[in-house]
Amino acid sequence: MDAVARIEQVLSAAVARVEASGAPPKLAAAIRYAVFPGGARIRPRLCLAVAGACGEDGPAVADAAAAAIELLHCASLVHDDLPCFDDAPLRRGKPSVHRAFGERVAVLTGDALIVLAFQMLAAGGAWSPHRFAELLLIISRGVGMPTGIVAGQAWECEPHVVLADYQRQKTGALFAAATCAGAAAAGADPGAWRTFGERIGEAYQVADDVRDVAADPVQLGKPTGRDAALGRPNAVRELGLAGAVRRLDLLVGEAVDSIPVCRGGDALRAQIRAEVDALLPRDLARRAA
Repeated sequence: MDAVARIEQVLSAAVARVEASGAPPKLAAAIRYAVFPGGARIRPRLCLAVAGACGEDGPAVADAAAAAIELLHCASLVHDDLPCFDDAPLRRGKPSVHRAFGERVAVLTGDALIVLAFQMLAAGGAWSPHRFAELLLIISRGVGMPTGIVAGQAWECEPHVVLADYQRQKTGALFAAATCAGAAAAGADPGAWRTFGERIGEAYQVADDVRDVAADPVQLGKPTGRDAALGRPNAVRELGLAGAVRRLDLLVGEAVDSIPVCRGGDALRAQIRAEVDALLPRDLARRAA
């Protein structure tokens, strides 16, 4: 089974948990709506790719870690789109959760997805309790304070923010959790994979900044120009389009160079190059050049 099929299978099992008899039907429907159909599933695929490169020996643990990371990502999107933050009307080409189900249900949807993520992690971690403890610390660090995605969101409430700190926390933290969790799920040293995850996460955010400024919103599946409208930090605003693309290339190079020696290193490097090429449409790259 390929990585995408594995991820969709475990996410389907996770969402089925909240649709049990007796659950509030509107909230259960909103949770499914927030998770399916998914985006690129970049973070969980990265988690499984690292686990495979490290010689994965327990698919149940890696699957649980990957699913937990994706559910946390989905929760962050639901909360990020709320009127008190971005007030985004669209997500993944359809109405955002608060537009489809109401603001109160959207808040609860994000909360429920966070809890569900750790429930799935615990269930998968039963296969290897000693790895579960490490995974719990890695993933919770990527989400909470002082440097997880919650902290990254909180920087939007501050009067001043350093772009690199903002990107490292709002986006890079969960990517670092994905790479470190993939290693830990395979019984490898997670610390050796942190730089890789942080650099890839920052690169992804820079690419997202470029798309927010210059992409077609129909192709993107969400409105563009939101950073400027909301006064948010953006790499293009600070570095210019060409400078942002150069920054993206630098981060990808640093990420690839930081991959530790492992049996699947070459395949992983090739995969990352292909993933990043897909992040930035060719017409945007040409305009930057």
